[in-house]
Amino acid sequence: MHHTVEVENLSFSYPDGQKALREVTLIVAPNEKAALVGPNGAGKSTLMLHLNGILRSPEGRVCVGGLEVTDENLGQIRAWVGLVFQNPDDQLFSTRVFDDVAFGPLHMGLPEDEVRERVGFALECVGMGDYAERVSHHLSLGEKKRIAIATVLSMDPQILVLDEPSAGLDPRARRDLIELLRGLDKTMLVSSHDILLVEELLPRTVVLDEGRVVADGPTQSILADEPLLKAHGLERP
Repeated sequence: MHHTVEVENLSFSYPDGQKALREVTLIVAPNEKAALVGPNGAGKSTLMLHLNGILRSPEGRVCVGGLEVTDENLGQIRAWVGLVFQNPDDQLFSTRVFDDVAFGPLHMGLPEDEVRERVGFALECVGMGDYAERVSHHLSLGEKKRIAIATVLSMDPQILVLDEPSAGLDPRARRDLIELLRGLDKTMLVSSHDILLVEELLPRTVVLDEGRVVADGPTQSILADEPLLKAHGLERP
């Protein structure tokens, strides 16, 4: 059972009055892999935080799997939408890798043996099966990013939402990450400045600028549109 993400006329302003999103409408179909690109301050992270209810707006609707993001549905939606932050230190707070990856399944009230199974599976998925007993803050940034993805995979989400997954990684860790994401059979929405990653991994690209969707289409044709990229502070490498 895979779920559709539907965002309809979503507008959002921060308490200081800054308008971060302006009537954003976006549908991500089951198993679709889409990129969210745009300059800094375009509203990409703000949009992502609405998809599992960390941010909420009275203007517009957000639905996942047919359920609106409301207080009543929040638990279910957070189980379906796995959000991986740009900085893994926002996601990892236990001493031991195992405890970080087990956190979600434990909170879901799963029995201990199933929690262990899920942790093992999630760590295998990210190629870090033997890291369970390692100390999280001793890991490299690339390792931490993979563990952060594992903390989300252990909850078996339908949809992965990743904010700048390759930021700060060295070439080898970045290559490993791309291969890892390519191997995951999930719906994905990935915010990235890494145009090569977008081109290689995500067949659809949505361009956001000043809180609006300004373009949405096949990645190849969007990346081939030089005037569009230039107008929105993007460039092909």
